[in-house]
Amino acid sequence: MADVLYTSTWMDLVETTFTQGYLDAGGYRTRYLRAGDPDNPRKLLLLHGITGHAEAYTRNLKAHGEHFDVFAFDFIGHGYSAKPEHPLEITHYIQHVLGVMDALGAEKYSMSGESLGGWTTAKFAQTHPERVERIVLNTMGGTMANPMVMERLYTLSIEAAKDPSWERVKARLEWLMADPAMVTPDLIRVRQRIFEQPDWEMACRMNMALQDPETRKRNMLTDDDLRAIQVPALVLWTTKDPSGPVDEARRIARLIPNAELAVIDEAGHWPQYEKTEEFNRIQLEFLLRDA
Repeated sequence: MADVLYTSTWMDLVETTFTQGYLDAGGYRTRYLRAGDPDNPRKLLLLHGITGHAEAYTRNLKAHGEHFDVFAFDFIGHGYSAKPEHPLEITHYIQHVLGVMDALGAEKYSMSGESLGGWTTAKFAQTHPERVERIVLNTMGGTMANPMVMERLYTLSIEAAKDPSWERVKARLEWLMADPAMVTPDLIRVRQRIFEQPDWEMACRMNMALQDPETRKRNMLTDDDLRAIQVPALVLWTTKDPSGPVDEARRIARLIPNAELAVIDEAGHWPQYEKTEEFNRIQLEFLLRDA
């Protein structure tokens, strides 16, 4: 228990050579964490989930930076990136990813996305295959519209946006984890600081647009969308994901022509954080195949 309680973002990064900074991505100020050699031709983008931020990947930067120029960034409307005052749909996130790629200057990237990040990654790979090497869809969104899950996520997020108290932010983070003890004081404070920004309540309402049934419906990934993804794909799921069952992951993997499935036991919506070593091993094995 003590090992869990006294972990911190800094301890996750202390042995990692990394940079934090901001760049202009298609006109949006975008905050990032970057590890690895910028001259490495192998490029990897890490895309977080709804109301998340780049710290979702602090436990993964070192391992992936040994093989890639790896770039985790805050989506528009999230973290410390620019916060547009309009509802955010998948096309907006795709344009942001294109802006990041163009700002960094490489033509092709591997991509790993969690939840909203996986939804964006899947649609990006379908619509811009020329910019993609391989993709990992980590407990991805976009194929299900469970009203109870959507309402729970919306309520927890909006309550924490209106009142970013310790307990409300803690409750939002606990939704992500199979083991609530993984929500450490440091992680709570990292997210609380983001939620305390003066424009966060507005931003949260904009980035929660995909929880609205009609908005979600027009952004959903159809079976034909999944069949159209031609790049190599890893569908990575967990046995305790709160957003949907492993059977949904199996269905997604069957539909994508060049996909395989991996399942991590005893993890929730953030396997990259809860089961770091297993996640890193599985993802790197896939991303480096045929390299």
